[in-house]
Amino acid sequence: MFRLSDKGEKIQEMFGTIAPRYDFLNRMLSFGIDRRWRKKAVQLLKYHDGCRILDVATGTGDVALEIARVTPSSVRITGADFCREMVDLGQIKAAESPYSDRIDFTVAPCEDLPFADDTFDSITIAFGIRNVVDRVLGLAEMRRVLRPGGRMIILEFSTPRSHLFRQIYYFYFRRLLPVIGGLFSTYNAYKYLPDSVLEFPSHESFARMIEDTGFHNVHVTELTFGIASIYVGEKK
Repeated sequence: MFRLSDKGEKIQEMFGTIAPRYDFLNRMLSFGIDRRWRKKAVQLLKYHDGCRILDVATGTGDVALEIARVTPSSVRITGADFCREMVDLGQIKAAESPYSDRIDFTVAPCEDLPFADDTFDSITIAFGIRNVVDRVLGLAEMRRVLRPGGRMIILEFSTPRSHLFRQIYYFYFRRLLPVIGGLFSTYNAYKYLPDSVLEFPSHESFARMIEDTGFHNVHVTELTFGIASIYVGEKK
């Protein structure tokens, strides 16, 4: 059984703490733009009747539900997350949705997915790859469970290229966001968010990491002045 590192356990505990306010704060702190970003990522899925799609770091299931909304009723969706509290909330949301018979959940880290090789036709991970301590192992695991010709779609925060917009972004991210998040949840959790984004590799470095893991046709799309980016790669 995979054992999280000390850092991984702390991140897992942090998400468990903020789970009850997670959806509310996502909407408020992103001014609702996060929904549009998720929809854009889901539009890039490869799927067909009867296929299976995996949403890694599913959190409370927002992406899993969006996938169910836009795909045929024969498509099965699995959400995986290393935080039990997040998964519990996702199960409640799915059960209350019209897609309850198409979505299932499991508690598992990205580095140790409990699925057989070549299981899924597409894999998504939204705002979760930066929380994976061993990203190379996480990418390798996603590639392992992806079918040949399948597609991986990663949506993640990124650093804007424009110097002016980057300064505005840094001010909001570093100064305002932790304070606002702390009013409704935990200050340290919303200080971790900007810290983890600023530590994340550049577009070029992360795209190269994806390629080095064995994906091909890798490309990057920047969203909203580069606040977020979508990385796409396919399994040979």
